[in-house]
Amino acid sequence: MIPRYARPEMTAIWSPESKFRIWFEIEAHAADAQAELGVIPKEAAKIIWEKGKNAKFDIARIDAIEREVKHDVIAFTTHLSEIVGPEARFVHQGLTSSDVLDTCLSVQLTRAADLLIADVDKLLAALKKRAFEYKTTPTIGRSHGIHAEPTTFGVKLATFYAEFTRARARLVTARAEIAVAAISGPVGTFATVDPRVEEHVARAMELKIEPVSTQIIPRDRHAAFFSTLGVVAASLERLATEIRHLQRTEVLEAEEYFSEGQKGSSSMPHKRNPVLTENITGLARMVRAYVTPALENVALWHERDISHSSVERYIGPDATITLDFALNRAADVVEKLIVYPKRMMENLDRTRGLVHSQRILLALTQAGVAREDAYRLVQRNAMRTWAGEGALLDLLKADKDVVKAVPARDLEKLFDLDFHTKHVDTIFKRVFG
Repeated sequence: MIPRYARPEMTAIWSPESKFRIWFEIEAHAADAQAELGVIPKEAAKIIWEKGKNAKFDIARIDAIEREVKHDVIAFTTHLSEIVGPEARFVHQGLTSSDVLDTCLSVQLTRAADLLIADVDKLLAALKKRAFEYKTTPTIGRSHGIHAEPTTFGVKLATFYAEFTRARARLVTARAEIAVAAISGPVGTFATVDPRVEEHVARAMELKIEPVSTQIIPRDRHAAFFSTLGVVAASLERLATEIRHLQRTEVLEAEEYFSEGQKGSSSMPHKRNPVLTENITGLARMVRAYVTPALENVALWHERDISHSSVERYIGPDATITLDFALNRAADVVEKLIVYPKRMMENLDRTRGLVHSQRILLALTQAGVAREDAYRLVQRNAMRTWAGEGALLDLLKADKDVVKAVPARDLEKLFDLDFHTKHVDTIFKRVFG
């Protein structure tokens, strides 16, 4: 985790203090259940809660113990015994380390998912606001980076709104799939811990029960979670790339806000660079990079090994913290995006009517011209427009083969920009309801 790309609320989920607090709660809830089952004295469970509930765990002390025992959970329970006293002998009764570690990771990922869902909601709100603001603002649509046909800037933003609506749904699904507890003891057989303990801990930690845990929670759940983060990151990069292209000097239809006192270059005072969306692009690459290790964690040896452990210590915090930062940055960029409708219109006119070529093609076919011939007639005039020999409408009017099928007065009607935006309301109803 790099502090430069981290926000406090998400970072706090992965702090040692937060982790050890969750570990304690898992152990204490397990003690409660075992006390009810008569496995340990009820007074012991009460003392564990009383002494540990408000305790400030000494991170340095836990680290020192771990350096000696070479085991993080033992280091924690040893330190907890220093806080709780003799009753600490009833902590971790029948549990194995993975019961604590995996259930804790589920809690952390679930909490992280809640923040990410809220982040997407913030981005969706910004996209919706700006989409309606520019709902009918004409702009050129591009395919292969080349002018295609007119659309509106609002429709362009609506496509991202629809995409991030799907992203939100995927995050909700990923959260539900990862929100599971496993308190099943060595190799997951419940030989040393009653299944009712797992039920109690899961309920207390607001998790579901893993049906069969084999000592660990199966990592296909985690792979699905991190894969979802990767897809969300890919959508972020698509949004960022669009804005970066629109900000290019030759296009300049929209650009990131440029704050007072901001400097774009150490050597060129005129520069206004798309640094925020470039940053989002880079962060998205990092989030996606964590997907492959998560997928490779699925195939563990037999009932368990710990080859996944070191991976998750990286990707758990880094993927969620990075995506959290990128989503918030994207929402801010969209909210403050500077839009240039006049430049959009100038760019629409730049190809001197070429963007209406399909309407001419269709009109010719409807007038009885074979499609192949119609295509040839339009293209030969369009190529002359590309070569700078005149506007497409003028060239078509002067083409006797064209006007024989479609009179000049009818050709003029085919260059109406409103034709391309007549179904914007339908699109918006589909997207926004």
